[in-house]
Amino acid sequence: MAQKVNITIDQGSTFSTTYTINDSDGAPINLSVYTAAAQMRKAYSSSNSTVFTVTANSTGIILMSMSANATGNLTSGRYVYDIELTSTANGNVTRMIEGIVTVTPQVTK
Repeated sequence: MAQKVNITIDQGSTFSTTYTINDSDGAPINLSVYTAAAQMRKAYSSSNSTVFTVTANSTGIILMSMSANATGNLTSGRYVYDIELTSTANGNVTRMIEGIVTVTPQVTK
């Protein structure tokens, strides 16, 4: 089951956040054997999506980011997102993180 984490993105600002994934003993999981992907949508059923840049490394860290230009193109409001990892060994997909994205409106343009 995916961990639920809500995030806030300031429209027009560079966005970056990290997640650390550990095993049941608290040790970091080697994520270098996975490819990572993340998207946000206005609703779960929306056909349009916005893609995050995502990397995962051997120390269990997932880095998710979006450029200031990309966040500037977002409409302020509420969205949903998730991060999925795909095993390079067998193609299994695991949803690791999911939640609500709140995009706050930009004043300075």
